[in-house]
Amino acid sequence: MRAKIVAGNWKMNKTLQETEALLAELSAMLPDSQAEVIVAPTFVNLQAAQAALQGSTIQVAAQNMHFAENGAYTGEISADMLLSLGVDIVILGHSERRAYFGEDDALLAKKVKTAIAKGMKTIFCFGEELEERKSDKHFEVVESQLKNALSDLDADAWKQVILAYEPVWAIGTGETASPEQAQEMHAFIRKTIAGAYNSTVADNVSILYGGSVKPGNAAEIFSKPDVDGGLIGGASLVASDFVEIIKGI
Repeated sequence: MRAKIVAGNWKMNKTLQETEALLAELSAMLPDSQAEVIVAPTFVNLQAAQAALQGSTIQVAAQNMHFAENGAYTGEISADMLLSLGVDIVILGHSERRAYFGEDDALLAKKVKTAIAKGMKTIFCFGEELEERKSDKHFEVVESQLKNALSDLDADAWKQVILAYEPVWAIGTGETASPEQAQEMHAFIRKTIAGAYNSTVADNVSILYGGSVKPGNAAEIFSKPDVDGGLIGGASLVASDFVEIIKGI
């Protein structure tokens, strides 16, 4: 049975002190749940997060990493640096990395390859923009993003992959994605993976939904058969909201 997962991407938010306070609050409120819970603080607070969560079931992820093992890449972070802190989960391909920092499928393929080779779990993000959805190219775009970044992986490597579908058009645009639209795309993603590999790989990969999940819509979205949890942005920065979302699994 594939894992149910709720992951909080904190983006560029929370100082050290705020991170420690939020993790303490979240740990105290964490409900009994079948879901794996992951938080992704900023790089500078990863070590503090690991320390704060000693003995907790909450896992820590990084928000990004470089594909190279080391070298003259000022400001970048390597897989080995993350692993040295005990962080073995990384988010790659987030829509903000693609939009603001020009990360394309070719670059992301190299990052994913490095993460897999280092034994890390990868939360791989992908999804279409508003114009692509309006022009009915959403399935084509998603299939292309998956193929370009992940097609070189062998079937066994997929045990380290978690997918996160982000309908970029439904985040901060005033547009709304329905639970039915989420299910439609998640089913398409699973079918695409089955076609490229086999049904075993497709049935076992967790596919998270990253389209503005909130306490009020989490349970309905998570009830869909091909939605295995969520990649949560703003709502993960408020312990009570994040806990309510976890309860929705």
